[in-house]
Amino acid sequence: MPTKFTGDACPIIRTIDELWLLSGLKDLTDTTVVDIDLTEVKVKWEDIKIDCTTLFIGCTLSLETELALRAREANFLHVPKVLPFRPIRRNLYTWRELMEGYSPEQDNSADLKIYEHFEFGKRCPSINEALWQRLHDFSIDEGLRRLLDFSPSGLPKRKVVGFMGGHSTARTTEDYRRSLLTAKLLTEAGYFVVSGGGPGIMEAANLGAYLAGRSDEDINWVLATLSKAPTYKDKGFQEAAYAILDRFPDGAESLAIPTWFYGHEPSNLFATYIAKYFSNSIREDTLLAIALYGIVYAPGSAGTTQEIFMDATQNHYVTFDYVSPMVFLGKKRYTEDTQLFPLIEQLAAGRDYAKYLYLTDEPAQVVSFVDAHPPLFVE
Repeated sequence: MPTKFTGDACPIIRTIDELWLLSGLKDLTDTTVVDIDLTEVKVKWEDIKIDCTTLFIGCTLSLETELALRAREANFLHVPKVLPFRPIRRNLYTWRELMEGYSPEQDNSADLKIYEHFEFGKRCPSINEALWQRLHDFSIDEGLRRLLDFSPSGLPKRKVVGFMGGHSTARTTEDYRRSLLTAKLLTEAGYFVVSGGGPGIMEAANLGAYLAGRSDEDINWVLATLSKAPTYKDKGFQEAAYAILDRFPDGAESLAIPTWFYGHEPSNLFATYIAKYFSNSIREDTLLAIALYGIVYAPGSAGTTQEIFMDATQNHYVTFDYVSPMVFLGKKRYTEDTQLFPLIEQLAAGRDYAKYLYLTDEPAQVVSFVDAHPPLFVE
């Protein structure tokens, strides 16, 4: 996502070490200092240039120091401690952080508490609540920038391939298995898998990436374990996931980008990095935009259909400077049950992305097609 995930217009300081570095320059104008405890460090503030463009967000410092800096027109934003989430974050989430407090008997997880807080006022949040949510989602944007590390050309250092598909797809279906194997092969081929972070196809994608390098015997054991709780509505759904993590504690990396807008669906536990947003619209656009090495569309319903057309629009108008593969994993779904693949072919006629459309049922063919169709820069 070149226009969104390249460098900052203003420096952001997140650690004491960064503060020393910039303090050595004696200039904190046009600079934001984020979430640092400044009470334990000695800074000669009088020697540092500060003005109305200097902003401290979520920092801890003495009242005397703050008043002195305010007198020099520095701005401050203090975060309330009663929120169930941190509006200012240095890193993306992990599943362990989101699942803290969870037990099979009662879900008191941090993830659920944040969802309940969000759900209470999501239709008409107060101005303060809206501000904290926007700051939080900006922190997630920042975390993605650092993780994906976009080059000046607009491509991420990690070769991101996205997965879309039905959230209600059971773990016992062929669509789930096929998506898992496809993500596994892509990860083994050097790609970085990203999903929407929920259950169904999204879980299959992150789990497949996690199991990169594992044997067929291991895969069969995993699928048998998951079959005990096929959908997220079944008792023991998360416990089956924990059993896999216990047996295979060290999996390959992948990314999930879920949202509390669909917080009634559990986040899957197989992504290494979780960029969870409050805003679903930002989340969907971001997920599609960063997958510059392609997106795999397993069978899904209305949400997947919407994402297909959003991705086609980005390719059609080359929104982010590159044309990327659109792989439809399910011939029956996309040519018999629906006419989505022929329709996208019609839309793409005469455009650069016409050659970047592919329909298959075979995981290995997905990898071959993505390998043969790297992101195409279009002037």
